[in-house]
Amino acid sequence: MYQLTFDINEFLANTWQKKPVLLRGAFKDFVDPISAEELAGLACEEDIASRVVNTTADGWDVIHGPFEDYSEYGEQNWQLLVQAVNHWYPDSQPLVEAFRFIPDWRFDDLMASFATPKGGVGPHIDNYDVFIIQGEGERRWRVGDLGNYQQRDNNPNSPLIEDFEPIIDEVLQAGDILYIPPGYPHCGETLTTAMSYSIGFRAPSQQEVVNELADYFIDNNLGSQRFTSNDEPSSPGVVSTSHQQGIMKLLAELANNPQAYQTMMGKLLSQNRFELDICPDESITEQELIDALTQGATISRIGGLKVLKLEDDSAQRIFVNGEVFELNELNAETLTLLTNQVSFTSEQALALIDAEPQLQTLFTQLLSQGFYILQSSESRR
Repeated sequence: MYQLTFDINEFLANTWQKKPVLLRGAFKDFVDPISAEELAGLACEEDIASRVVNTTADGWDVIHGPFEDYSEYGEQNWQLLVQAVNHWYPDSQPLVEAFRFIPDWRFDDLMASFATPKGGVGPHIDNYDVFIIQGEGERRWRVGDLGNYQQRDNNPNSPLIEDFEPIIDEVLQAGDILYIPPGYPHCGETLTTAMSYSIGFRAPSQQEVVNELADYFIDNNLGSQRFTSNDEPSSPGVVSTSHQQGIMKLLAELANNPQAYQTMMGKLLSQNRFELDICPDESITEQELIDALTQGATISRIGGLKVLKLEDDSAQRIFVNGEVFELNELNAETLTLLTNQVSFTSEQALALIDAEPQLQTLFTQLLSQGFYILQSSESRR
């Protein structure tokens, strides 16, 4: 449904994480995956992260949802932003699928925006890669170069920066995509009532990795090796360079030992920042799964769920939303299929279970925990 028109291999080689670019007509005959009314409906929900950004004479006011009414904001100078729309609105998933040429572990969420004329969020810098897709209406986007930028009003807590000289200054129309790597300042202004979509890709920071690794070692009573040395400094108050390097070498040894970090990494990278629409079905049995599949049901991941495997993993397993599923009896090809394919038809699922009986238990477990759902043929019509 959503087919990109640009050369993906050329983009990855020359643009990805290197420079911002405007991709005109990246989607031909683009159709909004969600309407403004449906987006407003999502913003009514307590569990869904939403906010209104209101443009004022002095800057921007941010009001966090949920929202029941928008009449107080008038006909212009504001926009509604809803995070993780793909978690709650299944019809948006095909748009996400178009960007799976970037690994799933990097994927953050699909944010959707409804904006009135002159609505915007002000100049800011993101620490993640973002594809901004224009839907209905027109928005003007300006993007600056890398540099040192002053935060707005010298406020260290402000997400906004002072203005910048643009290297891109263009009006986006339906189907256009603006790609912006981390660190590039940008600012959008709505010209006509518009819908737009931001698909973000994020990598963990050093702080996040170190924190996660420390928690993993503490929880599992690992990492107890201590520093030893054969050379001591002549001055008792000095920590020698060799001692400093030796202590830090303990961390380097862990970083070079897959068995020390792989479980932590799989759990970290398979987690989501935003709530998932998890609805456990704890009563389902393995026989009920087979019965449903025999009657034509499809088994699918819930929106936004990450199912990952590590290349050259020290164990035979997958990682799902921060949890580990040991699958010692499955072959590598089946593990890869589980991580690549977001849904299985009844025929596919039954054939897989017939070839790999352990999958019957796995699918039942994923359904019982609410990570996957069964959809009958009637519900898909």
